[in-house]
Amino acid sequence: MKLVSWNLNGIRAVEKKGLSDIIAHINADIIGFQETKAQDDQVQAALKNVSGYHIYSSSAIKKGYSGTAILSKKKPINVTYGLGIEEHDQEGRLICAEYESFYFITVYVPNSGNQLVRLDYRKKWDKDLLEYLKKKNKPVFLSGDLNVAHQPIDLKNPKSNYNKTSGYTQDEIDGMTNFINSGFTDTFRYFYPEKIKYSWWSYRFNARAKNVGWRIDYFLASKNALELVKDAFIMNDVMGSDHCPVGIDLR
Repeated sequence: MKLVSWNLNGIRAVEKKGLSDIIAHINADIIGFQETKAQDDQVQAALKNVSGYHIYSSSAIKKGYSGTAILSKKKPINVTYGLGIEEHDQEGRLICAEYESFYFITVYVPNSGNQLVRLDYRKKWDKDLLEYLKKKNKPVFLSGDLNVAHQPIDLKNPKSNYNKTSGYTQDEIDGMTNFINSGFTDTFRYFYPEKIKYSWWSYRFNARAKNVGWRIDYFLASKNALELVKDAFIMNDVMGSDHCPVGIDLR
């Protein structure tokens, strides 16, 4: 099986750039989308030319903001939405699809914002997400935009961004470390410990062409899920968003 995650930065915008063809090119068994920036009916409309997938979406109450979706060739046993905490579940940031042998979760972790105005909320989110994951009784794949570069190798300019820029503060790094210490593995780093590859580039300063980027999109595997993983990859060649898809191949 091939599992893929992609922050679209607006599903309707990517639809105009050929989203249905890109999905066919990716040819994943399960795809998790983040930042759809659309209501559920708009997600369905944007995917009207996509066939062969069951479609599930979760939208923010605020229109044109956040939002996640899962496309799955095989119908899941069960699909749930959110963390079950009202404070967090207003923004459509998480969907969990249960299959016979694992959970596939797509998540769009809150950005700490300019001047880190939302950092305290982000820290609470990380803590509550980890508690949610610990309750799962099957192997777990947590995929999505986790909005953190975990190590200096994961962004082009670590020194100038450290503790100044959202996504690379010590609090956010510690949040990711807590996932690792709780038994989750960053699958890309597991297979490629020294490989420099990014998944997000600013739209400014021609950053993508210069490859001045960040790796903030992940597939984390629980301890009992890691043995199912054959390889991990980042699809830098797929355009359409300021992020590119990331994924794993299962045995």
